[in-house]
Amino acid sequence: MQKPFLELGNELKAIRNKQHESLAEVSGAVEIDIDFLERIEIGQERPSEDLLMLLISHFDITEDDAVVLWQMAGYYDQTNVDRNPLLNDPNHPVVVMMALDSRIIYSDDAQVSVDKKGVVLNFLQHGGIANQQIPIARVGMSHEQAKNLLITLHQSLVTGTEATKQKRLTISKQKNISKRKKSNSQK
Repeated sequence: MQKPFLELGNELKAIRNKQHESLAEVSGAVEIDIDFLERIEIGQERPSEDLLMLLISHFDITEDDAVVLWQMAGYYDQTNVDRNPLLNDPNHPVVVMMALDSRIIYSDDAQVSVDKKGVVLNFLQHGGIANQQIPIARVGMSHEQAKNLLITLHQSLVTGTEATKQKRLTISKQKNISKRKKSNSQK
């Protein structure tokens, strides 16, 4: 069987192993089929640009190493970067806009992971043939933002739910103080 992306697959597998993650953990984190991830790692399949970006983000890969992975996948072409003046001009920042999906997805369960970078909430639903837990959303935040979320959630549960009133996370007091100082100094 032909394996045109063996070098890329070997590199992704080495990164996964170095971070002590199983195929199931990574496939769940980036929301792809475990068999497809395995075919990528053995070089039979090439991940789409979006999937490669998700893997790079999940593994927290440095920019230089990400460029190498893009080249292995055949996506990175230096000549295209040189031809685009916006990518080379620091005075013109590149803005990426994402469409907002306003659908509400209800979860059956949640997992919380905490590390030095912050908190990640994994929302899960039971489904599939074996009724396994399937990730439906992942939300990451700082430790401070997570504490504010807990306070807001507690207050909302204690006071009852109101459909017309939305609770917003509060900005830390320190940030509010620095904003007031800036506005006062500009007057």
